[in-house]
Amino acid sequence: MNEDSNSIGLVHSKRAHFDAPLPLACGVDLTTWDLVFETYGALNAACDNAILICHALSGHHHVAGFTDSDRPEETLGWWDNMIGPGKPIDTNRFFVVGVNNLGGCHGSTGPASINPATSRPWGADFPVVTVEDWVAAQARLADYLGIHAWAAVVGGSLGGMQALQWTIQFPKRVRHSLVIAAAPNLTAENIAFNDVARQAILTDPDFHGGHFYEKGVRPERGLRLARMLGHITYLSDDQMAERFGRRKRPGAGSYGFDVEFEIESYLHYQGDKFAGFFDANTYLLMTRALDYFDPALTENGHLAVALKRAEANFLVVSFTTDWRFSSARAREIVNALVHNGQNVSHVEITSRHGHDSFLMQDAHYHAIVRAYLGNISS
Repeated sequence: MNEDSNSIGLVHSKRAHFDAPLPLACGVDLTTWDLVFETYGALNAACDNAILICHALSGHHHVAGFTDSDRPEETLGWWDNMIGPGKPIDTNRFFVVGVNNLGGCHGSTGPASINPATSRPWGADFPVVTVEDWVAAQARLADYLGIHAWAAVVGGSLGGMQALQWTIQFPKRVRHSLVIAAAPNLTAENIAFNDVARQAILTDPDFHGGHFYEKGVRPERGLRLARMLGHITYLSDDQMAERFGRRKRPGAGSYGFDVEFEIESYLHYQGDKFAGFFDANTYLLMTRALDYFDPALTENGHLAVALKRAEANFLVVSFTTDWRFSSARAREIVNALVHNGQNVSHVEITSRHGHDSFLMQDAHYHAIVRAYLGNISS
């Protein structure tokens, strides 16, 4: 089938409301909360063909198909090349669920939502959330949908960390875990990148301690810088050299500090686009959740011990030019599972796209995912 033409078409988001309190790792109970989600395909009679898609830092529930939004960044699903009829995650076989995590800015309860205790936006008062909290909330959504166990939980980057956490937190509720372009925790370098990005937001005069909603402003300068920094880490050096090199824009050479190189222009464009729609408080929450994720922490640093309770089968995928979550970090997960005698497959994909490789339409990568999921019984 031609994957480019097999879109699932127009989709509409749904909202699940929960009144049962959700205890968070930070010690706060979220009393009432919503999750926005989308579904693709049909849930079978046995309710055993469901796949959960976990999003990365700037992702959301709109994973596949297209919407009637007038905002270009929201029209086509962020993983539309992967999910749909006849695609690697085949909606002719599977019931696929995409969810916007708590703390997000695409409809689920987050910093821009109204705090019932104050009748004002939560802002900086919204509690810090963790990967464990997201998985707990996703389990409540599974209950809401009548899904006792996922056929698979799939995610890239921060989404891959959620796919890994699912196998530890709810071992009997996930049969397969696809951990893509992820790591068992962040290196000091990655934590440092996140802190610099957060400082760009926190020091923006329009941030107002996180309560900028009431001021009618947005800390777009800080968000722009945070995204520019982050985007550098998502690309590979080879890709930047190939796409931009040292090429200058027309009229460059003013001996000033305007945008003169093509790579500068690209980063400014990405920063401006992102700052136009993303929420600054959400960015802070998502990066901190990344920092905190470390399933081995409670096991004296022994990842194999943490993963021993998992009952799922694993596919771990890494990419040659991903220096943010390198193949060496993926092998830490693989080695821990092998140490335990657990069922794991690892594939390293040759790609020039850096960390963003997991989002790209790559024939080898897609064939691997298709083949793995093709062997899942449903």
